[in-house]
Amino acid sequence: MSQLTVLNIKFFVKKNRAKNNLAPLYVRIAYGTSSVDLSLKRDIDLANWDGPNGRPIGSRDDVRAINNQLDQVRAEITNCYSELKYQKKDITAEVVRDLFCGIVPKERTLGELVEYHNGHLKHTLAWGTMKNYITTQAYITRFIEKNYQVSDLPLSRLSYTFLVDFEIFLLNYKPLDHHKPCTHNTVLKHIERLRKMINVAIKNEWIEKDPFAKFQAKFIRKDRQILNEEEVDALEQKDIKVDRLAWARDLFVFSVYTGLAYCDVMTLTSQNVTRGIDGEYWIITARQKTHQSVRVPLLPKAMEIVTKYRTDPRALAAGTLFPTLSNQNLNAYLKEIADICGIEKNLTFHLARHTFATTIALCNGVPIETVSKILGHTSIRTTQIYAKVVEKKVSQDMSSLRSKLLAKSQPTPHFKGLQAAQ
Repeated sequence: MSQLTVLNIKFFVKKNRAKNNLAPLYVRIAYGTSSVDLSLKRDIDLANWDGPNGRPIGSRDDVRAINNQLDQVRAEITNCYSELKYQKKDITAEVVRDLFCGIVPKERTLGELVEYHNGHLKHTLAWGTMKNYITTQAYITRFIEKNYQVSDLPLSRLSYTFLVDFEIFLLNYKPLDHHKPCTHNTVLKHIERLRKMINVAIKNEWIEKDPFAKFQAKFIRKDRQILNEEEVDALEQKDIKVDRLAWARDLFVFSVYTGLAYCDVMTLTSQNVTRGIDGEYWIITARQKTHQSVRVPLLPKAMEIVTKYRTDPRALAAGTLFPTLSNQNLNAYLKEIADICGIEKNLTFHLARHTFATTIALCNGVPIETVSKILGHTSIRTTQIYAKVVEKKVSQDMSSLRSKLLAKSQPTPHFKGLQAAQ
């Protein structure tokens, strides 16, 4: 072991503070590059002090008592060091001193953890994702105030029971505002975000036990809604006279043929449209949510919409490819469009992304690996959620299989004279 990792304990007196030849006695704790001095709250007669050995000399009872005290202090400090080492704690001279003095480090709280987590991620996450963490934070605060009658909890109070109670609280919570109560999957989303925060605490060694160790929860798998081919055609072909609705419809259709999410569509500029390796126009951008690079060939329908808004004054003023529209207004307009087009599904902008993955891409034979790349997913498992195979595709595949099986069941024609020809 090198000198820098050895615990050193040295007793000394401060002669510059001596009065009437009596100097205060100190112990110096040194470990690695850190050291700290601690007063032992007693004075030593300088005439009896042996500086090199760090001990008083003499055979009087009072001298023997001091030496016994110094031996005890050395043993206790050494035991504190051994305990920290056994617990695999980060050791410094200050940490050894605090344990020796019985000073308990201030424990981190759940509120501090959430603030730390959200503060470190606010510059790396898209606003939509960050907003979800803020919502989870609000629910955690309400839960603690209701169940514990306090504003915050130390991390050591987190347990399996805490998580179960939090889940029950979310399932039974009735919002007083316009928001809807949490569904099963929404509850698990909040718990999933809490899990990510707890993982930060574990990595920083702010908590000893993982409260999620025995907690299990499963999402209820729901089929994602999409528009079928007939509904996409109805949307495209409808003659919409109201400008704001036609505008919203065009943005939606653009996403249907590119798979781009709302935030990515709204931030596109002319710089994102360029010639690809095939000489055709492509959209080259990066997803705001994951920062993954996205390269999307512009299909004819998408290119028509780009061309339509190329000289739109609103887009030119904003410096974007399309006139910008808030997500809230866009989704409100899509509800009106669904009524106009006779579409009974809950039409939201994100539905266009699902529709691209299934109706436009997968159902037309585009491999799931290609779809995953276009959507900018970090894992193909994410794409599989979008890969709902519609009945028309099942029918086509089974029809193809039926034809193959029928062909195999037909008797092989017998060509007379084949043997002779050979």
